Amino acid sequence: MFKGQKVWLRVDDDQRPVVRDNKVLIKYQLEQDYEYWVREKAVEPIDPARLKKKAHRKKRAHDSSLARKAGHPHDPFPPKTIVAYTDGASSGNPGPAGIGILLRFGSHEKEISKHIGIATNNVAELMAIKTALKTIRTTQIPVRLYTDSQYCLGLLSLGWKPKRNEKLVAAIKKLMEGFKDLKILKVKAHAGIDDNERADRLAQEAASGP
Repeated sequence: MFKGQKVWLRVDDDQRPVVRDNKVLIKYQLEQDYEYWVREKAVEPIDPARLKKKAHRKKRAHDSSLARKAGHPHDPFPPKTIVAYTDGASSGNPGPAGIGILLRFGSHEKEISKHIGIATNNVAELMAIKTALKTIRTTQIPVRLYTDSQYCLGLLSLGWKPKRNEKLVAAIKKLMEGFKDLKILKVKAHAGIDDNERADRLAQEAASGP
C-alpha cells in the first residue's frame, strides 16, 4: 500500500523489494509505462481488514448514488407531494426552442413537450417552469419543482435581479405566490437522474419542431 492505495512493488528474485537510496520502485497499474521511486518507509504491506473497510465504504457510496439517481436527489418530501421536473432547450441560442416537463403525483404522471418558437435557452428554461406551474391546478398541497438551470434557481429562489426577461420572471413569481408550499430545487444536468433526463428529452424533441 502507498498512501492508502494498492500498488505493484518491484522485487528481486528472492521476492525482496528492490531498494535504491532508501527508495523502492512502484506502479499503480501493472500495464502502465510509468514507474515511481518512493520512500521505502512510505510503502506498507496490505492490511486485509483495512481493504475490507474501504470496499464497504465504496459500496455504501455507490448504493447511495444509485438511490439518488433512481429517485429524487434533494429534500425528503412531505406526504402527497406533486413533483415536477422541467427543462428547456434551444437550438442556436436563440433558435428553435422547446420545453419539457414531467409531472408526478403518486402513481400518476403527465408529460409535456411543447415547441415555443424562437427563444434563448434561458427563456426556454423559464417557460418550462411557468408552464409547469400553470398546469398544476391544486395549489394547496406541497410542490417540489426541479430545474437544472442555475439561472432559473437564482432568479426565482436566490434573490437574483433579472437583467432581461423581467416580465417573464415577474409572471412566474406571481404564479409562485399562489402555492401554499412550493420549493424550486436545483438538480444536476446529465447526471443519470431518470426524471430529469426525461424532461431534457422532451425539451429536445420539442425544440426540433412544432
